[in-house]
Amino acid sequence: MTAPSGTPNSGGPQSATPTPHRNPLAGGAHGPHALRPLLDTVLHALHTGAAERPGPLPAGGPDTVTAHIRAALGDVLPDHGTGDHEALHTLVRALAAGAADPAHPLCAAHLHCPPLAVAAAADLAASALNPSLDSWDQAPAASTLEAELTRALAAEFYDTPHPDALVTTGGTEANQLAVLLARERHGPRLTVLHGANAHHSIPRAAWLLGLPPAVALPTPTGVLDPARLAEALATTPGPILVTATAGTTDAGLIDPLPAIADLCDHHRADLHIDAAYGGLLALSPHHRHKLAGLGRAHSLTIDLHKLGWQPVAAGLLAVPDTALLAPLAHQADYLNATDDTAAGLPDLLGRSLRTTRRPDALKIAATLRSLGRDGLTDLIDRTCALAHHLAQRLDAHPGFELHSAPTISTVLFRPTRATDDELATQRRALLHQGLAVLGRTHADGRLWLKATLLNPHTTAGDLDTLIAHLEGSTHR
Repeated sequence: MTAPSGTPNSGGPQSATPTPHRNPLAGGAHGPHALRPLLDTVLHALHTGAAERPGPLPAGGPDTVTAHIRAALGDVLPDHGTGDHEALHTLVRALAAGAADPAHPLCAAHLHCPPLAVAAAADLAASALNPSLDSWDQAPAASTLEAELTRALAAEFYDTPHPDALVTTGGTEANQLAVLLARERHGPRLTVLHGANAHHSIPRAAWLLGLPPAVALPTPTGVLDPARLAEALATTPGPILVTATAGTTDAGLIDPLPAIADLCDHHRADLHIDAAYGGLLALSPHHRHKLAGLGRAHSLTIDLHKLGWQPVAAGLLAVPDTALLAPLAHQADYLNATDDTAAGLPDLLGRSLRTTRRPDALKIAATLRSLGRDGLTDLIDRTCALAHHLAQRLDAHPGFELHSAPTISTVLFRPTRATDDELATQRRALLHQGLAVLGRTHADGRLWLKATLLNPHTTAGDLDTLIAHLEGSTHR
């Protein structure tokens, strides 16, 4: 008797008649039933791992963490698997125990936000359904959702008839796309002018695209000086792309955008604004005045995995008119055949330089629907208020020197009697002890500690704890 196709004795493909209990899939009608017990395991492992790490990161430094992860991994590709639940529990627990957890109030070094639960839950759905936004037949609903979301968000920054935005992996990709679009408008002799305060992805984009080396203008006060920019514009052969910053990585400073836009208009230079950090201040009535002139840019970088509380990745490149994105058009017959496009199937290839793309728009859309404008504004305002509270506490403390009042949510400060070497050592000591995660940056010729507050649930008591840890490390 011949065994039915797909049975162990047939020698045929084992996937012909899949069984729901063996290697279940995340999608389809049975996907949710397969996921539910696995999610219980993941959530338990997250809880257990976090409890094993009482601080914002594990104590002991890189060698200790590496040893723990190697022990948990064992043989990375074992001859025989351990099963779904054991694998998830072991590795998720180890990752949680060894994480630098941005949800901990003393994890405040980088532009690394704690994601909202609603956004992480939506990200699970995106992973389970696994749409790929490189052709409509792989992502029918997701492509429409993305188009609606990007147009709506672009309209928050541009008061124009046809604003649009592309979903990117973050600020770096968005900045690279902005420079690419400017090159396609003006040719390979395009010169990029930027402040020394600009994100490193700006000069790197010029290098990647084969443009002349980008020109960095000094920013001794931390922001781009219109007088220096005017001189550079007057002496640099065109065409020119000026890049300004609304929320610098080191201090959260915002360049004088209206004056920069005026100079670009006068010299017929294009303007790109990297507002990865500060762009969402535009949603807040209390803070949007800081972004006056934002809508005058030819392109904008916005990053919702900073002040938007999204899981990585969630970036945008916004433009005032969708026609500005035309240079990205691309044709690959298996994805956007001309007759399919003529018949009305949406062409998605021009929405990114990437081919396979996750539906990152879903988590953003779920967050906006859940919180609404007022809910997101409240998170932004609370976070900025926390930074001002910390700055005031440090400014009043005799043991610390405050660099300046925060513009967004970054606070620069230093122990009053510490040398730069001592400050660097103190920061590393806090990291090795697992007590606090603080950044570092140079300003005014000195090294400063950097607290980048992005957790709206941080309390005044948490900030007092941070100061107490700093006092203890200073006195050692």
